[in-house]
Amino acid sequence: MVATKADQGSTFRSGFVALIGRPNVGKSTLVNQLVGDKVAITSPVAQTTRNRLRAILTTETAQLILVDTPGIHKPHHLLGERLVQSARAAIGEVDQVLLLLEGCEQPGKGDAFIVNLLQQQRLPVQVVLNKWDRVPVETRPEADAAYRELLSTTNWPLHHCSALSGEGCPDLVEAISAQMPEGPQLYPPDMVSDQPERLLMAELIREQVLTHTREEVPHSVAVQIERVEDMPAKGQGKSRTAVLATVLVERKSQKGILIGKGGAMLKTIGQGARLQMQTLIDGPVYLELFVKVVPNWRTSAAKLNELGYSDDRM
Repeated sequence: MVATKADQGSTFRSGFVALIGRPNVGKSTLVNQLVGDKVAITSPVAQTTRNRLRAILTTETAQLILVDTPGIHKPHHLLGERLVQSARAAIGEVDQVLLLLEGCEQPGKGDAFIVNLLQQQRLPVQVVLNKWDRVPVETRPEADAAYRELLSTTNWPLHHCSALSGEGCPDLVEAISAQMPEGPQLYPPDMVSDQPERLLMAELIREQVLTHTREEVPHSVAVQIERVEDMPAKGQGKSRTAVLATVLVERKSQKGILIGKGGAMLKTIGQGARLQMQTLIDGPVYLELFVKVVPNWRTSAAKLNELGYSDDRM
C-alpha cells in the first residue's frame, strides 16, 4: 500500500509495534496478514520465531513497523533464555505493544504473567483475541468474558481477529495507527521488511524443516547460510543465485531423519525452500543443503553467538 495523503500535508503517523504473546498464538501469521506478504515464517510448532523480525506496513496515513518477537515461555536451555530476553527487551524499544491471546483457548497462567509484565510498562497496549474464527458463535460471549476478566485491571482496547482469514484486521490497523505518534515515513512505502536477505533465506529453510519433520527435530535445528553467489547465464539460460547452506542438528539420529531414506527428506526440504527463495529474490535459485551434527549447540554461548542468537543482536 502506498502513502499519498502525507504528501498533501495531512497528519501522518509512524512508529514501532511489538507483537507479544505466548508461543504459537499466531504472531508471525498476523504479521504476514497485516503486511500482505510473507515476511515471517510460520508453522504449527511452538516457538517457531527466534529472531526479532521487523515488517513494514505502509498505509495512506501511517507507517507501522511491526516487530515480531519470540513467544514468551519458560526456557529450558540457553537459547530459550535468549529468546525470552529478546521478546522482553522489545517491549522497551517500541511505541506500542500488541498483545496476542489465543481466543479459542481459555486464558492461562502464561497469559496472566504477560499481562502483569506489560502493566509494569508505560506504553499503549492493544489486545488481540486471535483465532476468533475458531471460536463457535454460541460460545463467543463466554470466551470474550473470560478474557475481559483477565484484563479487568487494565483499560486496554480488545480486538477480535483472525490472522489466518483476515477477519478484524483492517479495524485493528486503524486502531494501531490512531495510537501512533505523528512522524514521517521511516522506510520506502513499497518496502515490507528490513531484514538481511541471508537471514530470510535461512528462515525459509528452517520453515521447511518445521513443516516436514516432527518428533525431536524441529527445536534442535539451526540454519547457517554459508555462501550466496550469482551464477552467470550459460548459453540461452538465465542467470541464477547459488545458495549454500548448512542445517545444524544436535544428534546423529536427527541428521538421519533430516536426510531421510536415500536423501528424500532433504530433497523435499530443499525443493520447498528453493521455491520460497525464488519468490523472495524474484529469480531462479540453485540451493545446496548439508546437514551437520553440533552436539548441544543450544546450550553453547559461543555457538549461539555465531548463529546470531547473541544478547546484543536479538
